[in-house]
Amino acid sequence: MASRATKSGLAAESQRKINSKYSDELAQECLEWIKEITGEPINTSGDMDNFFEVLKDGVLLCKLVNCIEAGSVRKINESKMAFKCMENISAFLACAQKFGVPTQETFQSVDLWERQNLNSVVICIQSLGRKATKFGQPGIGPKEAEKNVRNFTDEQLKAGQNVISLQYGSNKGATQSGINFGNTRHM
Repeated sequence: MASRATKSGLAAESQRKINSKYSDELAQECLEWIKEITGEPINTSGDMDNFFEVLKDGVLLCKLVNCIEAGSVRKINESKMAFKCMENISAFLACAQKFGVPTQETFQSVDLWERQNLNSVVICIQSLGRKATKFGQPGIGPKEAEKNVRNFTDEQLKAGQNVISLQYGSNKGATQSGINFGNTRHM
């Protein structure tokens, strides 16, 4: 019986750790952005309970990707049955990846449906918000960096090999003599 209590204690501790990363401010920013794009009258409070209630069935997420690019999700399930809601969430995730959201910034359907990791949902929406500008929609979060390709000649590359970078550091003749931490050893 003790091991069962320990396992549930570890699960609870693990869930607390995941929940501690959740940011009400970022969640609110995401909901405000979704409201701006979709025009849906939603509560934009960033607290966990509201964030979960607004997004859990995946309907709003599907409407969001359809507003970013029309026809992205052909059939949005309005049913509140678990597997229909999970289909909506999966359809959203497929569209997010199609729009360029990296796999490591997406979430699994159960993270939202079972409220396991709402922080990963926020991360995914933030990432989608950065990609939305490519589709003519307002974005959220920091602007994505653009590619800055530099072409060096062979002569420039060879010249660079002879330079000692300051990143290697210099001790300018300093030594560690005379430095001791704590008590010295007496024998």
